[in-house]
Amino acid sequence: MVLLSIATPAAVNAANENEEPVDTSKVIELQDVQVVSTRATRRTPMAYTNMDREQVQQLNKGKDIPYLLSMTPSVTMSSDAGTGIGYTGLHIRGTDPTRINVTANGIPINDAESSNVFWSNMPDFASSAEDIQIQRGVGTSTNGAGAFGATVNMQTERIGMQPFVGIDLTGGSYYTHKETVRFGTGLIDGHWGLQGRLSNISSKGYLDRASADMGSYFLQAGYFGDNTVVKFVTFNGKEETYHAWNYASKYEQELYGRTFNSCGLYYDEHGNMKYYEDQKDFYHQQHYQLLWDQRVDSQWKISTGLHYTKGTGYYEQYKYDTKLSKFGLNAADFFNPDGGEIKRTDLINQKWMDNDFYGIVASANYDNREGLTMNIGGGWNRYDGDHFGRYLWIKNYMGNPAGKEYYRNDARKIDGNIYGKVHWEFAKGLSAFADLQYRHVSLRMDGPTDEWDGSEQLTYNIHSHYDFFNPKAGLFYDINPNIKAYASVAVAHKEPTRNDYEENMNADLKAERLTDYELGVKYSSERLTAGANIYYMDYKNQFVLTGEINDIGEMVSANSGRSYRFGIELEAAYKPVDWFRWDANATFSRNRTKNWEAAGVEEGSWSSIGTVSLGETPIAFSPETIFNNIFTFMHKGFRASLRSQFIGEQYMSNTGFKSFHVYEYDDNYNITGEKTVGMTLKSNFVTHLDLSYTTKALSRLGIKEATAGMTIYNIFSEKYDNNGWAYCEIGLDKNGSPYAWSDSVYEAGFAPQAPCHLMFNVSLNF
Repeated sequence: MVLLSIATPAAVNAANENEEPVDTSKVIELQDVQVVSTRATRRTPMAYTNMDREQVQQLNKGKDIPYLLSMTPSVTMSSDAGTGIGYTGLHIRGTDPTRINVTANGIPINDAESSNVFWSNMPDFASSAEDIQIQRGVGTSTNGAGAFGATVNMQTERIGMQPFVGIDLTGGSYYTHKETVRFGTGLIDGHWGLQGRLSNISSKGYLDRASADMGSYFLQAGYFGDNTVVKFVTFNGKEETYHAWNYASKYEQELYGRTFNSCGLYYDEHGNMKYYEDQKDFYHQQHYQLLWDQRVDSQWKISTGLHYTKGTGYYEQYKYDTKLSKFGLNAADFFNPDGGEIKRTDLINQKWMDNDFYGIVASANYDNREGLTMNIGGGWNRYDGDHFGRYLWIKNYMGNPAGKEYYRNDARKIDGNIYGKVHWEFAKGLSAFADLQYRHVSLRMDGPTDEWDGSEQLTYNIHSHYDFFNPKAGLFYDINPNIKAYASVAVAHKEPTRNDYEENMNADLKAERLTDYELGVKYSSERLTAGANIYYMDYKNQFVLTGEINDIGEMVSANSGRSYRFGIELEAAYKPVDWFRWDANATFSRNRTKNWEAAGVEEGSWSSIGTVSLGETPIAFSPETIFNNIFTFMHKGFRASLRSQFIGEQYMSNTGFKSFHVYEYDDNYNITGEKTVGMTLKSNFVTHLDLSYTTKALSRLGIKEATAGMTIYNIFSEKYDNNGWAYCEIGLDKNGSPYAWSDSVYEAGFAPQAPCHLMFNVSLNF
């Protein structure tokens, strides 16, 4: 995709001869103020990666933002549908998505309750991104959800100074297509501008029925003065996505094929396998932002942002042969055509969310141009959410259940923070960094849940308050013009999420604490840049994924006591000639819980054998090796990029076991065989090839620039999984050593990814 060029002051003046020309360098600078206070800068002693607009757009073929970030250091991504479109997830240094802070223009994007970011609610947001910064580790103080392993700081595109219209068309495998129309008015009367985008993305997905239909728009209007920029930004996402979150076991894949998707599966009265066609997620999310950036004088700038997000939607499920007790249903309300008491039934239900999220963020930024910068800021945000469930149909139910509610609970969350940051160059080349943040969180959840314990419906009665102090400090040293070094220590805290409370109803949940130590060195010259960063992340009460999923495919977490992540990140970029560039990065890490404990169960009798200590075990979904390599060739308008990624083996549970065994029995319960079921994601090596050609030779047709390209994903058709779940029981053998077992081969699911597939794209700028 071609970037919009910025008009020079002379060009603006020529179009507005009676207007005082606007200094476009000021306009560009002021449009960046809204993210300055929460971003790492060149002298920030922390690990981060910047992706500019050109880098983002070269990868933007309709896949979600986690895919676009997947070649940056320490990043892994997951995709339910197997194509990177729809439900996708982002892990950084093994940190799961609910512990990664995401902002757009400094405004929180994470869902306030779950702390997750549902990228399907922001389709084609990359087309409106100016740049993205990924901070690894605690990072600098930010707004919204606590950054507990990484931060993704996105800035939306600047309003350009010249008018334009652009069209981007993409299509390829699995009936995937993306259509985007972009437009901008340029500067009107020297002070006003309007810019926007309209997008549609659709894909049938690699897995069976894993379709996604998504639409979105982005619109911003701005006023530009000599020292003032005011922008109103609004964007939305509307999605309809078929469920693919169950993840099939290897046994099911052997029976039905690698693309088998059990979501929506039921059996009719004749025993035939059927799939419910509306087993889908429907959601609409609408964002509004009002941003004011002001230059006070040559040293001070201030930024204020008001925001409001409205979200509403539901997911619909066919529940086959489910227990009446699971939904609080009474057998007396059912008729049985075959006689006898009904204990199980089929039903269709909807789970709804209706929420409002609003607040304010602000910062004051000082730069004396002599080595001292300061940022003072903070934010206040409130979330109000209603959660309720409805029946659509219940098999053999007497009466009409359609529209009947079976649970409703309300949630409220208030999140406020203030921070102060200082960069001070106290000696030539040597600067100190300090960052202090206070964060207060107030959380309430009240009302009945969708869970039943026997005949009693479980009820939320949670009123929690948290006060966190998050200090950060470090040193940055310009050793010489080519070599820089830094060291830092930072503390972060994180409150439990809604799912943490829901999946651990009777547990004494504790807030998480992370102390992050970083030590790095960077080298840069005209042809070569390189760097190394060593990190040690020391956790207390870290919530880590147990390997289980709940009934809507969400990963279950639990407090792990003490745990740590220790690793080294290496980066290099080499450009020996103008037409070739080589980029590479690698992460080598060790991720461990210090004393993981599990409930022990005796195999065969299912009797409790108490708590079993498993000692130091690997943290789930945390590969010890990640390697990315990119070769880029450029000649005139032609561009080719070969991108390869290696991801090491990942455990899918915290038990430290790579597999569990399952005994097979005959009708008399005599053991007739044994199966071994794996509980890891195997290492994989995947390569993609991008080819494109850009020309300006079509100006006679009114086309300023045209680009045509093709991307071949997974060119060697590597068969791999990038997500999954596993659950096992823990027993003790005759020597007292723990082992993993289960009574079912279905207790491990995997998310297979698409083999070799193609995408073609055309971009036209008028």
